[in-house]
Amino acid sequence: MSPKDLLLALVVVVAWGVNFVVIKVGLHGIPPMLLGALRFTLVAIPAAFFVKRPKLPWRWLIAYGATISLGQFAFLFSAMYVGMPAGLASLVLQAQAFFTLMFAALFLHERFRLPNLVGLLIAAAGLAVIGLQGGHAMTLAGFVLTLCAACSWALGNIVTKKVGKVDLLGLVVWGNMIPPLPFFALSYALEGPRRMAAALSNISATSIFAIVYLAFIATLIGYSLWSRLLSRYPASQVAPFSLLVPIVGLASASLFLDERLSAVQVAGALLVMAGLAVNVFGGWVVERLSPRTLRSCDSSRAEDSPRNNA
Repeated sequence: MSPKDLLLALVVVVAWGVNFVVIKVGLHGIPPMLLGALRFTLVAIPAAFFVKRPKLPWRWLIAYGATISLGQFAFLFSAMYVGMPAGLASLVLQAQAFFTLMFAALFLHERFRLPNLVGLLIAAAGLAVIGLQGGHAMTLAGFVLTLCAACSWALGNIVTKKVGKVDLLGLVVWGNMIPPLPFFALSYALEGPRRMAAALSNISATSIFAIVYLAFIATLIGYSLWSRLLSRYPASQVAPFSLLVPIVGLASASLFLDERLSAVQVAGALLVMAGLAVNVFGGWVVERLSPRTLRSCDSSRAEDSPRNNA
């Protein structure tokens, strides 16, 4: 990867990691469903004039928008609104990698590889440890809702796999045109017109900054750069950078929001990160070690054969 593209990858990691702090800040003045509606409206309206609609049936665009955009962020914003810390949210949301494996096996009949299974078990143990710490700087409802967000993200990944080769930026932009109306409807039903009006009439500069960041930095710029990297390099070379997102998320939450994890939560976080690392790098390590193992076995047999013949 060229130094310029390496820098772009790190820009995306920082943008997505800090994204969780910005969500938390935005939720101080705007209720979760309304925040989602404003974010995706700001993404959809201008982008539709500059980005071509991907050559896909509308049902796939709706499926993508309903899962990876509407479902993921409705659950995530709600989770953080009811007490999920920003740093832990950035980590627990990465469970999407393992939900994707399970859904791929269920819907696409893909097989688990051993490193995937080992990584899944390690990360599941870490998530269980974190979940059992409900009440220690985290609510159980927030934890469960974040897992629901991860499930929605994973379902969106399955939709992406099903549609095959497609313009990723176009898919993201046009998929983001699906959520605004459902988000406004959810806000009207769950938060009420009075609360919506009060939030909009008293909107602060901080809330406006949060909406602009979520729409342009985290969504349009983040996904545009990520799509560019995926188009220029193998996914195996780009995907590992996503492991840095929860690290930036935890660090930025500690720096800007003064969030602190208990010792047990830190242990759970390390297990989740270890599981993610095994899932991403395990197959590569096995492939690299297998030829060496075979060569060492062959050389051992070659050394033993003269002795046996003697």
